[in-house]
Amino acid sequence: MTVKDNRLRRQNGMFAGVCGGLAAWTGISVFWFRLLFLILLLPGGVPGILPYVILWIVMPKR
Repeated sequence: MTVKDNRLRRQNGMFAGVCGGLAAWTGISVFWFRLLFLILLLPGGVPGILPYVILWIVMPKR
């Protein structure tokens, strides 16, 4: 019997693996998380960079 490990962890990805980790944890496509962070970058960078960096620091590597 296998137990699904549904912890929030960074995955191997394009940059730091934050979007991949969020996608694996929620079951939503990684495309939508990348698009969300891209849209958050448009108004000046801080709304997209700050949460990404915080998640990068907080989320353990896989």
